Amino acid sequence: MELTLLGTGAPLGLPRPDCPCAVCAVSRGERARAATSLLVDGALLLDLTPGAALAAARSGHSLVGVRQVLLTHPHDGPAVEVPAGLPTAGRVPDGRELTLISGHRVRAVPMDAPGTGYEVTSADGERLLYLPPGAAPAGLPEDHRPPYDLVVADVTGRPDALARLRATGAVGPATDVIAAHLDHDAPAGAELDRRLAAAGARAVPDGTTLYVGEYHAVPDVPRRTLVTGGARSGKSVEAERRLETFPEVLYVATGGTREGDPEWAHRVSLHRERRPGSWRTAETTDLVPLLREEGPPLLIDCLSLWLTDAMDAVGAWDDERWANGGRAALAARVAELVTAVRETSRTVVAVTNEVGSGVVPATASGRRFRDELGRLNAAFGDECEQVLLVAAGQALVLRG
Repeated sequence: MELTLLGTGAPLGLPRPDCPCAVCAVSRGERARAATSLLVDGALLLDLTPGAALAAARSGHSLVGVRQVLLTHPHDGPAVEVPAGLPTAGRVPDGRELTLISGHRVRAVPMDAPGTGYEVTSADGERLLYLPPGAAPAGLPEDHRPPYDLVVADVTGRPDALARLRATGAVGPATDVIAAHLDHDAPAGAELDRRLAAAGARAVPDGTTLYVGEYHAVPDVPRRTLVTGGARSGKSVEAERRLETFPEVLYVATGGTREGDPEWAHRVSLHRERRPGSWRTAETTDLVPLLREEGPPLLIDCLSLWLTDAMDAVGAWDDERWANGGRAALAARVAELVTAVRETSRTVVAVTNEVGSGVVPATASGRRFRDELGRLNAAFGDECEQVLLVAAGQALVLRG
């Protein structure tokens, strides 16, 4: 099955008309994206958009052979002029199946937002799923086998849609996931590619032709990632974003609870509200057993609070206790954690703080914490496939 993406942008395109934002400013030339529209084997057009005929011609195709035009989402604004010779655009009712003269079978998949998704099966059995912008499937079976060969979806706008597809088995390790409906709330260029790769997805330029069922190297999701940065740099948001397309995540909060501290309680509540409802939370600093267990991905937030607890346990704040066994006890505990990270089979994203770039702490204990956290970060990072530094909300790749 041959699939040509005539456009990969949001319904208003990218850049948006008259929008002065930074993403729209750089989305010019080769980075510009027309509204998403798919041409399947020259016979089926999914979503009719302005300039579809010209877009097809630029990609070396024609709409002359199109026998069916299907719409996926409500179109705002003036009606789109239908090119001469194209059939009238329509929509398949949810759950119904349409068989085309070309041999394709098209089944309408119900969504949780206005619009219709389409499952397209070729005469040879290749399977494609196309989802409208801002929507996720609402009616897939709990055990969906086999996985789709290719999925085109709003990965940046509805990452939970990809999580749902993974939870049911509709997306497997070999499924090629293409991001579409790209809007100006997603980054552009290399940052977009990095963020999508973390979700096991990719973006392609307008006019790209793909062959459904043909082998393509699916982006590898780094199994161990360390995210570091200063206070309020956006590192926790970055860490959470890297796992938002996974159906189940265990969020490990190493800070615990603090009785009588409303400011801390407010911080914790903000983190919980931001996380998907399917994630579970464990409040613990006992990380080694979790790393040794099988299970869903771990998001550890954060290593600096884990170190605080570890230093408390060995009496690191007292000079005498530190000199008489405390230093060695902490080193052993850090080594045990690093070994567990090296040997874990789980996907892990850990957050830590970068404290060595500011003012030198005024106390011996403060300098001790700074030094030990630097050593911990370096040792932990050595075991990770990817290390990111977040500054001003921007993620810089240090490794991977």
